[in-house]
Amino acid sequence: MDPIDLRKLDPDFKQRVAGELGGEQIKKCFSCGVCSARCPIEKIEPEYNPRRIIRMILLGMEEELLKEELLWHCSTCYTCQESCPQEVDFTEVVFALRNLAVRKGLAPPGMGAARNLLDQQGRMYEVGDFENEKRKEMGLPEIKGDFKDIQKILK
Repeated sequence: MDPIDLRKLDPDFKQRVAGELGGEQIKKCFSCGVCSARCPIEKIEPEYNPRRIIRMILLGMEEELLKEELLWHCSTCYTCQESCPQEVDFTEVVFALRNLAVRKGLAPPGMGAARNLLDQQGRMYEVGDFENEKRKEMGLPEIKGDFKDIQKILK
């Protein structure tokens, strides 16, 4: 691990995370590491470590953390919060961090593609005649191309 550049630390970062929806949970965490012990992603990707993410928040390592690709590896399985003795919803903290990263333009390239699909079609995949025919056979309503509500939300 590289040494930490103290000049790049932001002591207010944890407060900004706590100010985000879901991020307020970080105030209850005391970095015990139980979340890391049960994290299935850490088993596959040893560099992904919830405790490390928490420490980076508490130290104020905003720049490094929000640029971290591993931040997007959380599978939202909620195992971390099921085992947390402080009842910290770590998955919600990850969502808060992702929201901060997106606002700074640090989202992975796939997020931009997803946004474009939502802008153009109102959903993540195209629904055409074939899909609507299958839906009809299953007794489901047809999906129409009207997605003005989604465009309002995206703005």
